[in-house]
Amino acid sequence: MALDDPLDEHEQSEQVLEWLRRNGAGLIGGIVLGLAAIGGWKWWQQHQVNQQSAAAAHYQQALDAIAAGDAQAASKVKSLQAGLYRTLASLELAKAQVALNQRDAAIATLRALKPAEPAIAAIVNERLARLLIDAKQADAALKLVAAANTSSALEVRGDAQFALGQREEARRTYQQALTKLDVASPHRRLLELKLTEVGGTPTKPEAQS
Repeated sequence: MALDDPLDEHEQSEQVLEWLRRNGAGLIGGIVLGLAAIGGWKWWQQHQVNQQSAAAAHYQQALDAIAAGDAQAASKVKSLQAGLYRTLASLELAKAQVALNQRDAAIATLRALKPAEPAIAAIVNERLARLLIDAKQADAALKLVAAANTSSALEVRGDAQFALGQREEARRTYQQALTKLDVASPHRRLLELKLTEVGGTPTKPEAQS
């Protein structure tokens, strides 16, 4: 047989077997690793789903306890994993505490929150500032809303300034809050009354075309 003649079936089989003897272990190992990676990824995905489901269930249990006036509601909220669920549950807990005239407890609940999301942090600070003003701690409240830029937060800043006797500053702050408030807002009248109380004069908003 010439050197360049095609290999017969026997010779081809021998070459395949020889190749498998040299590379079979690595090939099998690669397949095993690939299957393990796929299985591990699926396990991780399922693990994440299970964790999220458990967190949601614990969150709902905390909300139910708050709504029912359960004495263990606060501890159930604290037992939630740090994050959005605990923040939202704490806001609900503080609201319930205020309704029960437990202002100091509500202040403690809100002070314990350290949300990473700026939007949620602003809500927490605004609610806490309102309670601090009521607790005669307007100076601490003013610090919380010093960088306020929404109408509601500016109103709280004006309230703190008024409580501290800073009438001129309160007047400017209330005026700024009014410029950010929708002309059709039912809350506008109250804000105008506050402005009048510190010596300001509400201006009639321009009609929107």
